[in-house]
Amino acid sequence: MTRQQAVRMRYPPQTVVQTPSAHQHHSQGLVYQYPTGFQSIDDEMDSLIDLSDPSKALDLSRIRYQLIRLEDTITFHLIERAQFARNKTIYVPGALNIPNSELSFMDWYLCEQEKLQSIIRRYDSPDEYPFFPSAVQKQILKPLHYPRILHPNDVNVNNQIKDFYVDKFLPALCPDFGREDRGESQENYGSSATCDIACLQALSRRIHFGKFVAESKFQSDPEKYTKLIKAEDREGIAEAITNAAVEKKVLERLRLKVLTYGTDPSIGAGPENQAKIDADAVVAMYKDFVIPLTKDVEVEYLMQRLEPVE
Repeated sequence: MTRQQAVRMRYPPQTVVQTPSAHQHHSQGLVYQYPTGFQSIDDEMDSLIDLSDPSKALDLSRIRYQLIRLEDTITFHLIERAQFARNKTIYVPGALNIPNSELSFMDWYLCEQEKLQSIIRRYDSPDEYPFFPSAVQKQILKPLHYPRILHPNDVNVNNQIKDFYVDKFLPALCPDFGREDRGESQENYGSSATCDIACLQALSRRIHFGKFVAESKFQSDPEKYTKLIKAEDREGIAEAITNAAVEKKVLERLRLKVLTYGTDPSIGAGPENQAKIDADAVVAMYKDFVIPLTKDVEVEYLMQRLEPVE
């Protein structure tokens, strides 16, 4: 099933969406309506980040559309994760017997995934960052030659992302089913960890995209940002990059997406159409963690922006 087919399944013709207005997408003589704040697939495809073209990669409007698409990706992955129990055992080092490894099951799985993905060039892309840099292998595909878009930097907040996700977010997201962890022979450890990895990598990409925002803003007013950087004024930089109105809109759009994607549009409102995911938990994660950490990434990136390039 294509992504476009999936969207149409969630928004069939004549679906009534409780929003003030709707975005219409015409295809093959039919009109599909999407809730306010959503875009059709065709519209989005014209706005994707082109990492081979620095001018397009640093276009704030294109970056904004990329971040909106990542909201969709993150929401869908979280819905998948929310169908399983928390399964605390998979995050405890040594809790499961893994030959030649002292990592937790989830960390071991993530590390092995990153080994494989590095071989096929995932971490050659300037918008991807590994959780286990030491796991990155030499690729078997010929390298892609990206132009330099970002200033060289060492900002990587993946450890913070993983710690928050495992220790604080999952307890709020996952149902407890009224029972304790029953062990590896009865719980969905593999499925839970698979969903975790998808969630973590999407969150990492979303948060580290702050570097592109920061570079774009620096280039739009280099004099102002150079002054703040030389003064080591992190608070001033944070204030300069903050747009409270945009942040408010992001949270409103995210709540709408979670509520929409997390229910069956073919079933009317009622107890039988319960949400598949806690919208409050997802919005709180964005408000209290994703947005602030993204700004931290932007600030720390800019603090390295004036360093000489070797």
